Amino acid sequence: MAGFPTCPLPQGDDYRALSLSGHVGVSSLPDQLVRKSISRGFCFNILCVGETGSGISTLINSLFNTTFDDPVSTHFLPKVKLRAQTYELQESNILLKLTIVNTVGFGDQIDKEDSYQPIVDYIDAQFEAYLQEELKIKRSLFSYHDTRIHVCLYFISPTGHSLKSLDLLTMRRLDSKVNIIPIIGKADSITKSELQNFKNKIMFELVSNGIQIYQFPTDDETVSKINTIMNGHMPFAVVGSNEKVQIGNKMVRVRQYPWGIVQVANENHCDFVKLREMLICTNMEDLREQTHARHYELYRRCRLEEMVFRDIGPGHEPVSPQEAYEAERSEFYLELQRKEELRQQFVQRKGEKAAMLKEEEQQLLAKYEHQMQMLKEVNLKLEKKKKVLDDQIAMFLEKKANAELLQSQASISTPAVSLKKGKDHKKRNQGFRLELLCFDIRDEEIVTVHEQSKREKEKLERERNSPRGFQK
Repeated sequence: MAGFPTCPLPQGDDYRALSLSGHVGVSSLPDQLVRKSISRGFCFNILCVGETGSGISTLINSLFNTTFDDPVSTHFLPKVKLRAQTYELQESNILLKLTIVNTVGFGDQIDKEDSYQPIVDYIDAQFEAYLQEELKIKRSLFSYHDTRIHVCLYFISPTGHSLKSLDLLTMRRLDSKVNIIPIIGKADSITKSELQNFKNKIMFELVSNGIQIYQFPTDDETVSKINTIMNGHMPFAVVGSNEKVQIGNKMVRVRQYPWGIVQVANENHCDFVKLREMLICTNMEDLREQTHARHYELYRRCRLEEMVFRDIGPGHEPVSPQEAYEAERSEFYLELQRKEELRQQFVQRKGEKAAMLKEEEQQLLAKYEHQMQMLKEVNLKLEKKKKVLDDQIAMFLEKKANAELLQSQASISTPAVSLKKGKDHKKRNQGFRLELLCFDIRDEEIVTVHEQSKREKEKLERERNSPRGFQK
């Protein structure tokens, strides 16, 4: 092609620098990127972590000089909830899709041990959604709404003493997942000397506990000086306000007190201007890049390692994703086959056990039926014996009644006799009664001695009716 110098193909990293002899248009590439980025628009996601009443909503309104629809939060939520709201902001011809994520109810529970867990889960969920979009065969990252958190504004209560255990625990859990910028909210509630001491205590505790907060980059010469200075001002002590008053020729945001006013945009009153310059005007793109290149890449690497995607093998040899997938697939099928064999063995043993239990059940059922049959036969025999015994008892009672009737009739018709004969007669009657009560049990049947009793009664009757008896 005319106008372009010819050069051999580069070998490895051996490149040569060549100067162009005329204008080609390579210098317009940044302009092309700017036009493309402007047409696409930008997205920026802010996570605000702090206790209810820390001035989060007011500060966000002050940062973007607008009023967001943020419902009032209460102190009586059973657990921490994250509420995300997305807005479209336009300044000049730049379109910004802004997402504000609030931690509703943070620090309001009695048991605060797991207050950080919903926040960690939310950040991981956004990383996972982006990773799943990347792993699709047909991706659409160009039009994908990126919801990954780019910065976390951690609001610290202006106690003037030290950080709370909840603050240290939460920031330790979040520092590897998001860019943390600590902020002292409602900083006008403490004096300047107390504020500076409070800042020093906060930084000392963060360093001593190994918590890494976001540091403004100093490798870019254009912003290295200002970022170095601003790193020394952290944590930022800020004041926000929704109230505006006119000072001079412009309306400014202020907080009014009986002794005077605190101007939000006055650097002598608070660090609000420093925070806005560093967060929006200077380092917004760096926050986006750090989120993608550092925090998301760490999450992505851990997740791909869980999926057994490796770049190197056990012997530090390069491994392609296809080889790693095939190895994992074969290992998975071996494990699946082993589980299937175990399942079949379990099913077989289960069937054998069920058959054995069924056989035992049938044996027990047969034994039960045999015992019931024997019980029925015994009951029938007992019923027969009971019937025979009842008949004999009835017969005996009938004979007893007849004997008593005969005895009563004989006593009425017989005159009085001598004492000796009366004693003999009494003995005979007693012998008669004893003979009636005698039973001879043979072959399980009751046999009464009736014949002897009958002969004795006939003898007594003859003696009574004979005239000799009276003569004696």
